Amino acid sequence: MKPNIGITENNLQKSTTQLSMILADEMTLYVKTRKFHWNIAGNNFMELHKLFQKQYSSLEETIDQVAERISKLGCNTIGTMQEFLAQTRLKESPEEYPSQKDMIRELLEDHESLIMELRKNITDSSEKSKDAGTIDFMTGIMEEHETMAWVLRRYLN
Repeated sequence: MKPNIGITENNLQKSTTQLSMILADEMTLYVKTRKFHWNIAGNNFMELHKLFQKQYSSLEETIDQVAERISKLGCNTIGTMQEFLAQTRLKESPEEYPSQKDMIRELLEDHESLIMELRKNITDSSEKSKDAGTIDFMTGIMEEHETMAWVLRRYLN
């Protein structure tokens, strides 16, 4: 049964399409952050190991919230690696194990990329779908990425 919440079917579809891409991006960044957590070595090992754990734990919560938002809007949620990889805007680096500094830089670039995509999604949703709940939801996710990016950026100064 489709929700009757004052948003047209077309606008619900626009919102869930955007949210599915966000979900794919969040999952890709989560997996990458886990990989770096498992493979960090060198000076600051424990500090960065714990930082990456804190960040992937936060991403894990966001992933669940995005999936539930899609469901609340009456659509099915993607959930396979194939689906995530088909929709993500982030790049993976299989068989690459960068240095600490390059790990931080790569994660920072991914967070900043998601921030820019979320800003575009928010603007697009404001103008086209009129889905205030999803706009607010995406704004919160963007703010979380801004915080994670800020922390990572401080390691590169």
